[in-house]
Amino acid sequence: MTRTASAGEPGTTSASPLSRRAFVTAATASLLVSCGGGQGGGPRATTGGGTPSSTPPSPRASANSARAVGRSVPVRLRIPAVGVDTPVMRLGLAPDGSVQVPPITKHDRAGWYRHSPTPGQTGPSVILGHATVGAYGDGVFRHLARLRRGERIVASLENGTAAVFAVTAVRTVAKADFPVDAVYGNVDRPELRLITCGGPRTDDDGYRDNVIVFAALNSTSPGER
Repeated sequence: MTRTASAGEPGTTSASPLSRRAFVTAATASLLVSCGGGQGGGPRATTGGGTPSSTPPSPRASANSARAVGRSVPVRLRIPAVGVDTPVMRLGLAPDGSVQVPPITKHDRAGWYRHSPTPGQTGPSVILGHATVGAYGDGVFRHLARLRRGERIVASLENGTAAVFAVTAVRTVAKADFPVDAVYGNVDRPELRLITCGGPRTDDDGYRDNVIVFAALNSTSPGER
């Protein structure tokens, strides 16, 4: 997968070779942990194409082109249209090579995959969250599928900057057909990928599908929360 192997690299000056290698490994192997077995509704990526539930990603269609910003870790994510206002934790790789997801806790929060670009850097920044968190009920990304093109996503960064994104597409895809190229594929501007579970429940109390939100950087501002 030559094209995927260069996808989503955080940039030539801001990310270490280790970070770039880890992101490429995860993207190429398509490993994100599953949601099932009563452990909550977290994302899982597998190879395949996927079928859009709404308009497929159109990177040039809706968001204004905004200049990329320097690398700064996201600390909070806000999506007003679906009531999301969550701290953001850092996620790495599990011992089996899969991407970690946030723990199943009462106070659920989203997690940024730390080997992807930070929000506002060129490339696809990846943030994961649960749809449900077992006995605790709804997860932080429970209503992600309700987002519509043009709606706003604000990532507050550690350096005090806020990266403001506009939704370009929302897709619901079968986990067996996860669109690796669309999620991790090479892009020439700052973009965001939000991933959770969705669709009907399965026999092991998981979910059949993934919900993926695609967004592009619209603007940046100092100190927006």
